[in-house]
Amino acid sequence: MPAPLPPFTHETATQKVRLAEDGWNSRDPQRVSLVYTPESQWRNRAEFVTGRAEIVAFLTRKWAKELDYRLIKELWAFTDNRIAVRFAYEWHDDSNNWFRSYGNENWEFDAEGLMQRRFACINDLPIKESDRKFHWPLGRRPDDHPGLSDLGL
Repeated sequence: MPAPLPPFTHETATQKVRLAEDGWNSRDPQRVSLVYTPESQWRNRAEFVTGRAEIVAFLTRKWAKELDYRLIKELWAFTDNRIAVRFAYEWHDDSNNWFRSYGNENWEFDAEGLMQRRFACINDLPIKESDRKFHWPLGRRPDDHPGLSDLGL
């Protein structure tokens, strides 16, 4: 990322969503931060984050808590420089309690394809380890792994 650039088509918005999913599945805060503008503004649940340094700090805390994190994102809607996605991710805490977190994000991009605003609403559902649906090795979701709709999520 940052390509593809706005204005988005269905194809380029879908590509942008998959690139974002791949980045977050890397669990590399520094890498992920580079697809946001230097002054990017986030609302993540009830936390407000501004700029790349705060993004790196936020993601570092997140992935220290949310262990074995695996994420799937799906395009919901798009327009010129905005994309809406729905997502789910699975993770466990340091006591091996598993969760599936569901949410929606609204994204706004600048002309260079960097995300300048991100608004995320997320709910955590405790699950049994046996109820997990995301079993690929840590990192990028394989192309042949089902998406959210295919999994009935």
